[in-house]
Amino acid sequence: MTQIEEKVIDSTFKFSSPVTPKSPELQALFDFIALGASERDRDRILPFDVVDLIRRSRLGALRIPVTEGGGGSTARELFEVVIKLGDADPNVAHIVRNHFSVTERILRSQRTERNRRWLKAVADGAIIGLASTELEVKRAGGGQVVNTKLTPDGDGYRLNGTKYYSTGSLYADLIFVRVLVPDGTTAFILIPTNREGIELVDDWDGFGQRLTGTGTTNFTNVRVEAEEVIFETDTDKDYLPYNIVPQLFLTAINAGIIRSVLRDATTLVHNRSRTFYHAVSEQAADDPILQQTVGQISAHAFAAEAIVLAAADGLDRLSAAKAQSEEAETAVALETSLNAAKAKLIVDDLALRSATLLFEVGGASTTKKSSNFDRHWRNARTLSSHNPNHFKARAIGDYEINGKPLPQRGFF
Repeated sequence: MTQIEEKVIDSTFKFSSPVTPKSPELQALFDFIALGASERDRDRILPFDVVDLIRRSRLGALRIPVTEGGGGSTARELFEVVIKLGDADPNVAHIVRNHFSVTERILRSQRTERNRRWLKAVADGAIIGLASTELEVKRAGGGQVVNTKLTPDGDGYRLNGTKYYSTGSLYADLIFVRVLVPDGTTAFILIPTNREGIELVDDWDGFGQRLTGTGTTNFTNVRVEAEEVIFETDTDKDYLPYNIVPQLFLTAINAGIIRSVLRDATTLVHNRSRTFYHAVSEQAADDPILQQTVGQISAHAFAAEAIVLAAADGLDRLSAAKAQSEEAETAVALETSLNAAKAKLIVDDLALRSATLLFEVGGASTTKKSSNFDRHWRNARTLSSHNPNHFKARAIGDYEINGKPLPQRGFF
């Protein structure tokens, strides 16, 4: 970024308090992010400047109560924002996925002193990344740890090991790491990314979501303080919807991609100076076939957003259910998990179909690399490949036929 660009950004965005879902600055921020999204994707320009703007806006504090320095949004409002951010740039939306997942985990846990301290860091703008996956584990998503270990070191620990698919960590201030502790159980730690011995490697080479920093993280003799470790026995450990949020987050990004496809499709029709030989109208905007195609994409965008937000409503019902009883909370969590899984099946399909329909609107000329319209399909396909749909569909079917609850691991 040039000095002139930095000055323009500084004069345009003045965030005096954390943004809320209704902040006018929020839409301005998303409009700015959308301006460079295609170029960044095409040329693989890592969006450090965009993430820094998000940090300055304290967008990551949306779910933190206003009394604790945050935006005070509901879960539904959060996912409305995620859809808008996915529309602006699905890479940027994916970068903050783990941030919101970890923040939600802390929010729904007991307010210990360290949780208050971590929430304060987020309210001040800190971004959280994640390092959980190990390729040595044969079943992805189960949460097992085999080589990223804590060993005692005085009144703290040392961390050694390697994680993969550390989405967002390249841009983060803090990193949430699943580790193996000396007694053979697993735990989490939350530590600064700039601590000595942490190496963040930008080696993700997927054909989609190319800017998410989903790379390798190496830990070499990293110092970890005792208070930074969340043990299984701690009162501020896990909570029921931890896996629902990251799953639904990806689905919301795909819903945002459909909105972006709709905008590109409409622009394509208006900008076309000629049409197909067999077209019934000389003006593309008057062509009923193109109108029908854009109409289909529009309907997909509406349906996808409605489905995501309906699933997100369950997250808002959890707090009230928890106040009633553990049984009520469990019932709502399972219902919400089921709805999130159903949402993924439908929205993923709508996103991929919409990304393909875009080329029916524009024809062969839209396949030029310079246009980069293929990014919609590439990104949607990459997002859809997380936690494949056939496993989701089978689990939903088993529930409907046999009443078997959905799995509680692997992003269900």
